[in-house]
Amino acid sequence: MTTKLTRRGFVALAAGELLALAGCGQAQSAGSQAATTQAADPVEVRVASLKGPTSIGLVSFMDKAASEDSGLANTYDFTISAAADEIVPKVISGDVDVALVPANVASVLYNKTEGGVLALDVNTLGVLNVVTGDASIQAFEDLAGRTVYLTGKGASPEYVMGYLLDAAGIADQVTLEFKSEATEVVSALVADPSAAGILPEPFKTAALAKNSQLASPIDLTDVWDAHAKDGSRLLTGVTVVRAEFAEQHPQAVSEFVEQQNASVEAVKAAPDDWAQSVVDHGIVDAAPIAAKAIPGCNLACLTGAELASALSGYLDILSQFDASSIGGTLPGDDFYYDKL
Repeated sequence: MTTKLTRRGFVALAAGELLALAGCGQAQSAGSQAATTQAADPVEVRVASLKGPTSIGLVSFMDKAASEDSGLANTYDFTISAAADEIVPKVISGDVDVALVPANVASVLYNKTEGGVLALDVNTLGVLNVVTGDASIQAFEDLAGRTVYLTGKGASPEYVMGYLLDAAGIADQVTLEFKSEATEVVSALVADPSAAGILPEPFKTAALAKNSQLASPIDLTDVWDAHAKDGSRLLTGVTVVRAEFAEQHPQAVSEFVEQQNASVEAVKAAPDDWAQSVVDHGIVDAAPIAAKAIPGCNLACLTGAELASALSGYLDILSQFDASSIGGTLPGDDFYYDKL
């Protein structure tokens, strides 16, 4: 199912126009960037993202782009999809210019197109959390001797847990039991208070709101950071661009990333202000859940060397578990867009 976003009333950026001096805004000053984008002919940028954290970081940008007086040099057509499988063929066929996809899918696209897709930025860090009804589980090592329920058999969640369990030295002491949906994980936890589960945002926040006996004592992003020694980060979403589009419209690419960064900073700074917009775009069902979930979504906009270090290390770890999960081989250095 794909939801087409049409023009909506303008919602002003809560944090103003943050043409940040950090993150995605580091490469150029606001003045020089504006001059560059104004000098180019306007183009329509077709953007696809997923229903979840990767789209949450875009909501203020989407609201701005829908305004008649947005002040943007280009126009933007945003589409939110339920699954990455809906986006991949559109990127390959050229029907989408920019896409926010799972980190491993970005690598798959690079391999499928033989370098025809480039990584612009990391848009979401880790969103996986340990959820349990057992108050004695406070550290990742406390999972030893437990059954852990999770989704993602044969996908990133399985490989992430495999890596972290190995790193913590408890891989042979934990039983992983896979479910097809997050709701099944929650049901298993309610039925077995001694068990633990792995839930992503915003499902974690929704589960805690409905089940007072559950708690989330561990963020797997923190666990990853404690064990990683190669500069890798636990990642969820990566923004990619078709190489042909980037070559033909570099100013449009720069404006997109600039506005994406401003949007991420605005949403992170004021979750309550943007929660209703998250609901209006069909990403989360209820504003209170959205507001509580946003801080745990680890919204980001990492570019340049930070992007390359975080993503290459993450993909290398996934490839050690299953090379097919990243498209067969690790992307080359040309995968990482360096013109921002």
